[in-house]
Amino acid sequence: METPATSELKFSLTKKINISTIVLMKIIADTNTFLAVTLYEPERDKIIQLTSGHDLVAPDILPFEIGNALSAMLKRRRLEPDNLLSVWDATQQIPVDLRSVDIREALKIASKFNIYAYDAYFLVCAIFLHSPLITLDRRMNEVAKSLGIHIMEVI
Repeated sequence: METPATSELKFSLTKKINISTIVLMKIIADTNTFLAVTLYEPERDKIIQLTSGHDLVAPDILPFEIGNALSAMLKRRRLEPDNLLSVWDATQQIPVDLRSVDIREALKIASKFNIYAYDAYFLVCAIFLHSPLITLDRRMNEVAKSLGIHIMEVI
């Protein structure tokens, strides 16, 4: 005798379900991409297009780099004092997974390619996570390519 529970079970076992796998990619995002998006720079739409639906990752120094970049923009009068905190708040609304990095490895890269350690932190993050990098920094793109890091081309 079929009970309502067994007829439901029978139905669910015979029902065809289409399952598609969605693979989220981890993308290492440089500081300048966060600023370009929140400041509505010309590259904004391309950055959003390339990163939509994926997980952004950055070294845990990202908030400090953003703060430093904003204060530099303020100093150079590229950002009005009244907008400083709203731009900061906007950058903090972008979901990002902050990761610690191997500073020794970053210093090796910085030394070998004569770049800032801060840039090397992003490169180490990309290497260790086997993830592509998105940046607006041409030199960082060059170094990344020579290290075998996949670049998400914006510029």
